[in-house]
Formats: sequence, structure tokens, C-alpha cells
Amino acid sequence: MEITLESFKIKERYPVHWGDMDAAKHVNNLMYLRWAESARIAFVREMGITTSFTPLEIGPILGWQECKYIFPITFPDTVIVGIRCAEILEDRFKLECGIFSERHNRLAAISRQDIIPYDYGSLKKVALPEKWVIRLKKL
Repeated sequence: MEITLESFKIKERYPVHWGDMDAAKHVNNLMYLRWAESARIAFVREMGITTSFTPLEIGPILGWQECKYIFPITFPDTVIVGIRCAEILEDRFKLECGIFSERHNRLAAISRQDIIPYDYGSLKKVALPEKWVIRLKKL
């Protein structure tokens, strides 16, 4: 799949703060993961999945993530994070985030995550619920 802002249905905007930068004079790499995390929560809420993480529920848990840094973001700027489901597997789904600099109108990073359905009562992963699959296919 091509990574352009238009290729994402779900988009979140986050302001870049002066304090997000580090000694290298660009946004610290941890901030990209925070933006991806916030977009991920917005995505699962859009799916209708609870984010209360109580022992009585099956909920999402992050199983793996990576981030490829393409262009350094600096203050002032606003990032737009597009998020989409890239793949549905038997026991997880894979998300892809495009992190874009609004000021420079370009892709700044790509983050990918594996989201695993997790039984918070028995503290173990479970098969991907069918209702999740149906919702994922709509997004």
C-alpha cells in the first residue's frame, strides 16, 4: 500500500511542542511512538473496542512495534497521523501509521504495530474475535 495522507481514513492531529525536541534539535524519537500510540487508541475506539482493560473483557494489547524515521520534525509544526489496518491474521491484526509533517507536507515516519486480542481476566492472548474482524474490514 502506498503511504500518502489520503490513503488513511482515520487521521489524528497533534501539535509539536518545543519540549518535544532533544539535543539533536529535532523531535525526540519517543514522541513518534507516543503519537502512534494515541492514534492506535483512536483506531480501536473507532472499532468499538473497549479501552478500559478490565479483567472481564477481551481487549487489545500491543505485541510488537517498529518505527522508520524518514524526515526530522522540528518545532513549530503539527503532525497528522494516519492509521489503518494493514493485515488481519488469526490471532492479531497489524496496524500501519503514517506520521506526516503538516509544515513540510511530507511523510516523516512510518510505524507498524501488531495488536493482539488479550483476555485481561486470564492474562493470556486469545483468537481474534469475529466481531473485531468484521469491524476491521470496514475501516
